[in-house]
Amino acid sequence: MKTLVKKLTLAAGFTAAASMASAEAQGVTDTEIIIGSVNDLSGVFAAVGVPATKGANLYFDKVNAAGGVHGRTIRFVTEDHGYQMPRAMQGYNKLLNRDKVFAMMQSLGTPMNMAGFKLLDPKGIPNVAPLTAARQMLQDPMHNKFTSFSSYFDQARVGVKYLASEYGGKNVCAMYLPSDFGKEILEGAMEGTKEAGLSFVAETTHKPDESDFVGSLSKLNEAGCEIIAVGIPVRQAITVVGTAKKMGLADMKFLGTSASFLTVVSKVPGGITEGFYAAASWQDLWARAAEPAPKAFIEEYKAATGEDPAGFAMLGYSAAGLVVRALEAAGPDLTQESFIAAMETLDYTDELVGNHIDYGPEDHQGANTVYVSVVKDGGWVKVHEE
Repeated sequence: MKTLVKKLTLAAGFTAAASMASAEAQGVTDTEIIIGSVNDLSGVFAAVGVPATKGANLYFDKVNAAGGVHGRTIRFVTEDHGYQMPRAMQGYNKLLNRDKVFAMMQSLGTPMNMAGFKLLDPKGIPNVAPLTAARQMLQDPMHNKFTSFSSYFDQARVGVKYLASEYGGKNVCAMYLPSDFGKEILEGAMEGTKEAGLSFVAETTHKPDESDFVGSLSKLNEAGCEIIAVGIPVRQAITVVGTAKKMGLADMKFLGTSASFLTVVSKVPGGITEGFYAAASWQDLWARAAEPAPKAFIEEYKAATGEDPAGFAMLGYSAAGLVVRALEAAGPDLTQESFIAAMETLDYTDELVGNHIDYGPEDHQGANTVYVSVVKDGGWVKVHEE
């Protein structure tokens, strides 16, 4: 039944596209499609945004070298917001009004994406694979919004329950930014606490540039915290784990979400992050480096850049592949509506990220499975999936 619905939806989308063929879609010419991104290339989440952008460009360059999609090459335009809202809005305005982008892909940041929706939604511009797992990425109107993976809420919920079952911890806490990003991780941790029959006993909030966590960790230790969900930037998460070890708080189990599931986190010198957990909706690249798809990507990336790829380079490459699949399915008479209809038909296993991706008219979240991994001997090791 699901396959039939998808086929009917695609047919309807193609019919609509054909009827609109005379009206040129924004960001589409006979020879080019313009895709935009508002990303963090210089701020607190640059460890996510920089490799993701490199991975996406690698895939698009390969597609363009082979002739593009239905005779059109893809131009990927990325604006750096440095995780600052004013710069993000400048980037959105430039991309939408000057560059006239066809769609947005892997824009980073929960508050940035939410603010951008006010500009995207009236124009019907698709927002695909944002670099945030917030539930608000599928807020109404959902029509033009597509996420790749499970939400921060579900990642924190699943992770807390796993750690409780594995180690018998009873007291759950959270350290987070008082933003939509951090609050969702807090809510997920509290839901996991409830489902597991545990107690949520304390929380601390933090600024994006905070660097001293001794006082916060002392407070959480006094409250008896055993499992701590973290919704803070990458560098801070590393500092928190390292500080806890220096303070002798060895029994605390720290849990991040996909925002912390980075190659750089697992490879901090001196084993500082050893024993740190993260719940995400994809599997670590380097843990699967011998498998065909990850191996091929690593070789391709190194040949193009001279660097070893980080995990988010894999996600950028995968997101670009997702967009190209939809562009191919939408056909040559490309409009935003035909692209959206094509997105709703996609159903495939992404061997690179290690999860199944599928969409439908009422389902704009690509993957549902959550994987919990832990840093061990300088790498991520998968320990649970749900």
